[in-house]
Amino acid sequence: MTDPLRLDRLIGREVLMANNKRLGRLEECRVERVGTGWVVREWVIGSAGLLERLGLAAGLVLGIGGRSGFVVRWDQLDLTNPEHPRLSCRVEDLQRL
Repeated sequence: MTDPLRLDRLIGREVLMANNKRLGRLEECRVERVGTGWVVREWVIGSAGLLERLGLAAGLVLGIGGRSGFVVRWDQLDLTNPEHPRLSCRVEDLQRL
C-alpha cells in the first residue's frame, strides 16, 4: 500500500506534460469507496473540473461558460513529486471534456 496523499495539497496544482508544457490545473478528483477507505479513480484537469467541483450553477454565476479539460485515469498521472504532478502518458491518450 502506498502512502496517502492529501487532496487539499494536490487540488489546484499545475499539471505538466512530458515536454514540460502546462496542461492545466488539477481541479477535481473522482473517487470510489473501497472497503473502509477511498481510492482516486480519475482526475479532472481544466475548467471542466473546476465547474464539476463548484457545481454548474456556481459556474454560471461566476460567468464560467465554456467547459474544457481532460479526464485522467489514476495511472496516467505521476504523483511521485506531489508538488509537480506530471502526465505519464500522451495528451492524445486522455479523455477530453
